[in-house]
Amino acid sequence: MMNDAILRKIDLNLLLAFAVLMQERNVSRAAERLLLGQPGLSAALKRLREALDDDLFVRVGRGLQPTPRALAIAPVIEDALSNIERAIRPPAAFDPKSWEGEFRIGMCDNLESAFFGPLAARLRQLSPGSRLIGVASERRDVSRMLDDGAFDFSVAVHGEPPSWHVRAPLFTQSSVCIYDPAQIKLKAPLGLDAYADAPHVAVSFEGNSSTSIDVALAGHGKTRNVVATVPRFSALPTALRAMPAIATIPESIARCMAQLHNLMIDLPPIDLPAEPVSMLYRRVDHADSRASWFRTLFVEVAGAALEASGCKMGISQIAA
Repeated sequence: MMNDAILRKIDLNLLLAFAVLMQERNVSRAAERLLLGQPGLSAALKRLREALDDDLFVRVGRGLQPTPRALAIAPVIEDALSNIERAIRPPAAFDPKSWEGEFRIGMCDNLESAFFGPLAARLRQLSPGSRLIGVASERRDVSRMLDDGAFDFSVAVHGEPPSWHVRAPLFTQSSVCIYDPAQIKLKAPLGLDAYADAPHVAVSFEGNSSTSIDVALAGHGKTRNVVATVPRFSALPTALRAMPAIATIPESIARCMAQLHNLMIDLPPIDLPAEPVSMLYRRVDHADSRASWFRTLFVEVAGAALEASGCKMGISQIAA
């Protein structure tokens, strides 16, 4: 354990001056290397002599001769300074090609459906020795899971984070209607009466069917008929292809579902609040080169995925 009382007496710059004097054995040359005037170096040597209670160097002719104490401590001080120098060097840039560890991301299943595949494919290209781990997360558990190291960052609709987390905006997520035109015949653009009268499938992890959609409909004096509620978005396509029904879901996953399952997308005939999707990560990881590279990669991949799917929302160029 360090002895704080002894170390408080010593300025690190004094040890650097001592090491350079040992190497040069000449005040003028040592002062030049240290970018000091000779009076400044002489003052530093005086302080060091007082702290160590030893002359350390004796002038002999035009040079300096170290005392036995100076010779004894010189190798240890030089090693210590070398270790300090290595410790405070700027970290090497992260090299994804040589990385063989894990990248972990937390997402709910609607965003996972939209982004996980493209992210995994891009990682295989840039970091073939790495592994992408997707971790299921719910809004109420995200902060705790992040603190526990469950993932590098979360992508979701996040609430106000604690001060030790960073919430970076990504995009605003609008809702659209999706249905199977082979099951239910609806005219585009979708009218309010047709929308309210159609059977609805809701998505709710808790099993609740009442959402902001019902609030918006109530403002028009309308109600909807929820015939089924599924806990995950992944169950929605098969439900819509099996029966005449409509669902109102985030645009990012709706575009993916429409392409994969030949479903139809239309705008809802009511104003629904858009939700801000953001990235949440630990403040201590902000400058970490590996974590920063992964966050930047996700922003690039998500932006390309949204554009390719035809989403009208653009992703923010966050300072990842």
